[in-house]
Amino acid sequence: MERRTFGSTTLELVRGDITEQEVDAIVNAANARLAGGGGVDGAIHRRGGPSIMEECRKIGGCPTGSAVATGAGRLPARHVIHAVGPVWRGGTHGEDEQLASAYRRSLELADELGARTVAFPSLSTGAYRFPVDRAARIALGAVRAWLESAPTRIELVRFVLFDEATLDAYRRALAELGD
Repeated sequence: MERRTFGSTTLELVRGDITEQEVDAIVNAANARLAGGGGVDGAIHRRGGPSIMEECRKIGGCPTGSAVATGAGRLPARHVIHAVGPVWRGGTHGEDEQLASAYRRSLELADELGARTVAFPSLSTGAYRFPVDRAARIALGAVRAWLESAPTRIELVRFVLFDEATLDAYRRALAELGD
C-alpha cells in the first residue's frame, strides 16, 4: 500500500475490489445515462442491489465531468457517487479537463454528504479507453489540488485499483507528484 498526506487528508493506493470497501462513499465509473454497464459500474450495481438503479432512474442522467450521489444499497459504504468520465477520443476533445472535473466534483459531493472516507476506481480507463498512465497523473493531480485548496472533512481518499498494471501506473504518478 502506498500512502501520502495532502493537507490533512491521507491518500492511499491499494489493489482490490471497490465494492468491498468499508468507506463512507465509493465512486462509481458511471455512464451519462446512469444506466448501469460493465466493469466497475456493473459490479457496484450487482453487489449493491436494485435500489441504486432505482435512484439512478429518478436522477435521470449526469453530464460528462460531473457526478451525482445515491444510497449504497447492500454495499458496505453509505453512498455511491456516480462520476462520469470522458470517452477517450485521442486527447484533443477536452478529455483531460473532463476527467479532472469528474474527480473534483466527486470530492465536492463527498464533502457535501459529510463523507470522511472516499474510495475511487480509475475513472475512464476501462471501456472508455483513457490511457492509464495519463489518467493516473490527472486523477492524482486533481485530487491533490482539491485537497490542498480548501478545508475538508475528508480524512481518507483511497484509490482502489483492480489490477497490478493499473496500481503500478498510479504508483508512478504518485511518485511524480513529489511531496
